[in-house]
Order: sequence, then C-alpha cells, then structure tokens
Amino acid sequence: MTTPALIPSPARLAVRDSAPFVLSAATPLRVADPDLRRAAASALRTATGLALDDGERIDEADGRGIDAPSIVIEITGAGVSPEGYTLDVAADGIRIAAPSAAGAFAGIQTLAQLAVAGLEIPALAIEDAPRFEYRGAMLDVARHFFPVEVVERLVERLAALKINHLHLHLTDDQGWRIEVPGRPALTGIGAATQVGGSAGGFYSVEDYRRIVRHAERHFVTIVPEIDMPGHTHAALVAYPELAPEGIVTEPYTGTDVGFSTLDTRKEETFAFVDSIIAFLAAETPGPFLHIGGDEARSTERAEFEAFLARATRLVAAHGKTPIVWHEAGACADLAPGTIGQYWGRSDAPDEDADPIRSIVDQGGRMIASPADAVYLDIKPTPDHPIGLTWSAPSISLEQAYAWEPAALLPGIPEDAVAGVEAPLWTETVETEADIEGMLFPRMFAVAERAWAVDAPEWPTFARRVDALRPLLDRLGVRPGPAGQGIAAHPVDGDPATPAPLPA
Repeated sequence: MTTPALIPSPARLAVRDSAPFVLSAATPLRVADPDLRRAAASALRTATGLALDDGERIDEADGRGIDAPSIVIEITGAGVSPEGYTLDVAADGIRIAAPSAAGAFAGIQTLAQLAVAGLEIPALAIEDAPRFEYRGAMLDVARHFFPVEVVERLVERLAALKINHLHLHLTDDQGWRIEVPGRPALTGIGAATQVGGSAGGFYSVEDYRRIVRHAERHFVTIVPEIDMPGHTHAALVAYPELAPEGIVTEPYTGTDVGFSTLDTRKEETFAFVDSIIAFLAAETPGPFLHIGGDEARSTERAEFEAFLARATRLVAAHGKTPIVWHEAGACADLAPGTIGQYWGRSDAPDEDADPIRSIVDQGGRMIASPADAVYLDIKPTPDHPIGLTWSAPSISLEQAYAWEPAALLPGIPEDAVAGVEAPLWTETVETEADIEGMLFPRMFAVAERAWAVDAPEWPTFARRVDALRPLLDRLGVRPGPAGQGIAAHPVDGDPATPAPLPA
C-alpha cells in the first residue's frame, strides 16, 4: 500500500486498509472557529479547486448535512506541542484535533497536501508535531523592494509547508523600506533607490500592518529586521548627523558590504535607535525584533560591543526578544536571552564557535541558517541566470536537504537550537518570479529539516518532492531547477516512510 507523499513528513503515520474519504464541494466543514474554517476552505480550494462552504458554521443545530461525511476540526486544549495535531481519515469523515489553532492550521495543510493527489483521501491516521518551534524564511526587501501583494503571496506559500516565521530584512545600505512616524527622511530620501539604481520603495505604516495581519491569518510570525550598526548607509543618507565625522553620505546602489556604520559614540544615535525599536515593537505582535549586528567592519571592536549591549537592551525594554547575526556574540554583555542567527558554513569553523557559544552561554539560542545549505540566494545550479556563488558554486535541492541542524554547532545541545531559517538576499533577485525560482523547490528541503524529527533518506525525499510538484502549480509558484540529483529518483514505490502508529 502506497504511503501518501507529504512534506514535511509527519512524525507518525498509519495507512488503513479501508475505504477512502471522498471529498466534494458539498462536504460539510464543521469548525467552530471562523478563521480556521476560512483557512480550511481556502487551503482545500487551492489544492482541489472545490469551493467548500466557508460561511456560517454547519452543525447539528441547523440540520444541514448531519449524516453527510464531514470534515471536523476541533481545538482540544490538550497536547504536548502547541503546534501538534492528529488527523484521522475514514470513509465517514475526517477529523483534525489540536491543542491550539496553530496546530489545527498545520493539520489543515497536511489535509490539503493529501487532497492535491486526488479527491479520494486515503484512510489513515497521523500524529504529528514539529521538531523546532522556529521554522523560517527571510526576504531581503532592502536591496530590491517588493510590494505588499508579493509578500502576502509569499506568506501563503510558506504556510502551506508549515513555515511559521517570515523575517523581513527591511533596511540596508541600498534602501530603508519601512515608514517610521517622526522620521520622514528615512523613506523620503533613504527609500528612493535600490541595487542597480532603479527606483526603490517602502512600506507605509498601514502596509506593514496589512502584512502582519495577513501573516497572522496564516499563523506566520513577522520578524522585522533593522540592521545596525553596519549596513546603515541608507539611514545615514537620510540623517547624515548619525554618521561618523567626515563620512560622505550619497545614495548607494552597489552590492559591496562592510563600509557603513552609525556613529555609536553619539547619544543622538541611541535616541534614533530607540525611536525605531519603539515603533516596530508597537507594530509587531510577534515576540522577535532583529537588529542585525553583522559585517560591521567599519565599527571599532569596543564600540561594536558597547553598541550591541545597549541596543539589545533597548529591544528587551520594549518587550521583544532581540535577534542578532551570530558575530554579535563577540559582545559578552548582550541582553539575556538574545537569540543568535548563524550564517556560516554547515560544518561550523572554529572562528564561529566562540561567538556562538557566547550567545548560548548568555542564555540565548541559535537559529541555523548555514550559508552553504539554506542561503537560497545562492544559485540552484551553476548555470542558473541569477543568484550568487560566494558560499558555494550552487546549492541544489539535495544540498539544501543534506545537513543536520543539531550537528551544525559543535558543543551546542539541540535544545539550544531554536530552529531553521532560509534567507533570500536580493542582490540579483528583482521580480516575484525570481523569488519563486530561487525559493522553490528548495524550500521543501528547508521545511523538512525544520519540522521532521527523523527526516528520511534523500531518495525517498526526492520522490516526495516530485509527487508534490502539483502543489506548487496550485499555489501559482514558478519553481526553479532542483539542481543535481533529483532526476535520478523518479517517482515510484513508497514516497514516504514516517514512523507507523502503534497498533
């Protein structure tokens, strides 16, 4: 009996030798929560084209469809993992149960993947929960700007793979992309350009709120990043008084890094930083605020450490958990609990070990984003027309899959790894089609590594990717090449090998 193709693979799955559930447009959705009902109807409509009822609740009280095979989604309030769920499919009904709405939403995405293969959903039972609580992607909107609608569609596509964080790199040398009340020059001047010299853009306060609301409806947490004290040239163009003495601040449209810095000795700089953090903290319901701290090559070491100590505490004072790139661990006085994001190699070299251990020793955890495995701005194949090659000649789907997050950081226990994030820097990425071609199908591998406790061997995963390519079609995604390896594993046999449920 063939096991259905699912990505990420569930923790435990048992296929039953009994009749399937037959899905139709008349199938009742019995869901008390209206947001979950709409989410289920939308996911199944995308997967199948069927317009299930996402209006008023259908239940025993109204007498409609009482005896019809139904889809029941329940919040039980009990479970080990908030994002865990169970999914039971039988001929007479489908039931998703979870301790939280986030878990129920994850179960809905699994059901949608099952439905992509056909309207006859095989009888089965799934018990599932994620390995890591943080499962993310990053979009750099500073080097090239992308409108709200593009970000919203990206949220939907990530959510379908149970990715639950979208990190927006909002500022860099080439552009400042978020309106901040009281700081009009940031967008009036600092947002005017982008890489290559074309017009830039920015998100208004209402634009940002719209992105946050859309993400919340898909159980995706927005993680805003204001990179500092380096990568700050656009801010210095807008407010030259924040630059060190003698620095000329003209708009920058290149791609080199490491040349800019805030003047970290001025109180005026910290008043600026505090106003930005206060605004973003107030507008961001999620727990995290990323403040960069990478490639600050023009900031003296002592000043860099003093800046990070103070800036992370400003984030904490505004009720958020700071996130920094891993080299900020050079500061031994970060705000307690500061999270580091590792962007070195998947076989972490010795020079990265000290800042990583420093962050963990200070009570923080790490997000794994190895640049030679999940930096998805790197070309998927050596001859791909866009993309970078600085960390590897290319990163194929197989290479994005062939690493182990818990083994990434020597001497760091797995419980110090908060999760996995795949960044997409946009030096060469200019359109939505470019975003799709660089992220997919490689995000399948990221999703698997971030969710699945026991990821299966590559040939099995490759077959599941092939089997789920129709999901990308239904989501409107134009995927890029998978890279080397997948063509050697055509779809045949059993496409997944999750642990069976106990008898």
